[in-house]
Amino acid sequence: MSSRQDLLKMTAFFISPEKPRDISVLITRTALLLCLFTSITLVLCVSFSNRPHPFSRFTSPNRKAFPRPPDNSPTNISHLLFCVGGSAKTWQERRALSSLWWDVNLTRGFFWLDEEPEATAVNSYGTESGISLPYRVSNPEWTRFKYSSSRYAVRVARIILDSFNLKLPNVRWFVLGDDDTVFFTHNLVSVLARYDHREMWYIGGISESVEQNVMHAYDMAFGGGGIAVSYALAEKLVKALDGCLNRYFYFYGSDQRIWACIYEIGVPLTKEPGFHQFDIRGDPYGLLAAHPMAPLLSFHHVEALTPMFPNKTRTDSLKALIEPYRLDPSRILQQYICYDSKRKWSITIAWGYTIQIYPWLVSAVDQHMPLQTFRTWRSWSNGPFTFKTRPVPDNPCEQPVLYFLDRVEEVGSSGTRTRYKLSILGKACNNTTDYAPVMAVKNIVVTSMKMAPDYWQKAPHRQCCEIMDKGSIKSGTMQIRIRNCRQWETTSV
Repeated sequence: MSSRQDLLKMTAFFISPEKPRDISVLITRTALLLCLFTSITLVLCVSFSNRPHPFSRFTSPNRKAFPRPPDNSPTNISHLLFCVGGSAKTWQERRALSSLWWDVNLTRGFFWLDEEPEATAVNSYGTESGISLPYRVSNPEWTRFKYSSSRYAVRVARIILDSFNLKLPNVRWFVLGDDDTVFFTHNLVSVLARYDHREMWYIGGISESVEQNVMHAYDMAFGGGGIAVSYALAEKLVKALDGCLNRYFYFYGSDQRIWACIYEIGVPLTKEPGFHQFDIRGDPYGLLAAHPMAPLLSFHHVEALTPMFPNKTRTDSLKALIEPYRLDPSRILQQYICYDSKRKWSITIAWGYTIQIYPWLVSAVDQHMPLQTFRTWRSWSNGPFTFKTRPVPDNPCEQPVLYFLDRVEEVGSSGTRTRYKLSILGKACNNTTDYAPVMAVKNIVVTSMKMAPDYWQKAPHRQCCEIMDKGSIKSGTMQIRIRNCRQWETTSV
């Protein structure tokens, strides 16, 4: 009975309070109840509604206020932004080299110069399609940084910052290089497609000369050969870059400064053997004829090397190599080894470039080891290099007979035919017993199917080659076919 009376009193209090003081208490309690009710209602609405709420800190999975483009599509050439370091002084001559690989309709990026080039330099030369290469002038802020030996390196190191600040859409990779770097962009796309640009990747190659790695670093991507930086890493790198430039002012090159900064971020170098710094002097033939089992990605220092083809200029040599590359990009310079068991010949093919014939049996391991036709970059020494080499014998009768690419053509839509012509360089061998039969081979024709676009997305496996027509040589021409290896087939003597 007493509890019912208490309830009636409480109800009466809310309906008709007895004293003025009770009115103020009533108002306060009512306000508190309203606040509590409103808070509970708000929490329930935010928790169970799929629509965004203006007070919510979180975005529901179906929120459409800030749509983002799909990011899972395969990487293609439009996702690469090339950031090439150059100068107004070298712009005239270097852009002729750059035009060999830059496709004005597909390639994105800029050549970054220290100042505006002369008007004659801009207008007097364009690409093969007649359109000038795109260039920009570096942000002058680079001049405020101190340096010890190379002021140019400070500006080039900040090119990735200048490029990032352009805020161009759909950029997944920033590809850094010099104006004397030649990129093989189709293969570069194939390689970078293996990596997730949303993660922090630092990709490149080291120097061929040990002395260069000792001077700089063994785990640094050398800039002339090309450096690929994923968007995720670039986003963090550009925020820390200026501080790194101040801390590492005593470093020589721009690539070393970038390496130091990325090292502070905590990202290691991922090496891709197709990047070629070419820190070598002399003839690159030995390296090109024994390319690693990896796609060709870049050349550097081409102007400092002997022309790749005999009786051609450096530029014409590059054009000759780029022609087969355009027909079958994944196959260029890939090495194939086959044997003529009847004549006991060893044959090595560097597709799109050269063929060597040894009038005796040579193991596949030895044929894959580059002939040392070159010296180190800085001291012009015979080594050491970051790979094993074999010496070029002084006796011409101990050297292979060489053939160089003479013609390339497409067969249908899925095949190629390349022809290699005998080339006599220097003194010929007088050993008629072994060498005369080889010298009778004036041309070698190699047929093959084009490599699949996803070839380098899988575990690498060298294909096999076989001599056609039971080894018969007709009109001085040998026929060879490159094909997939059979199930139990190996390349052995």
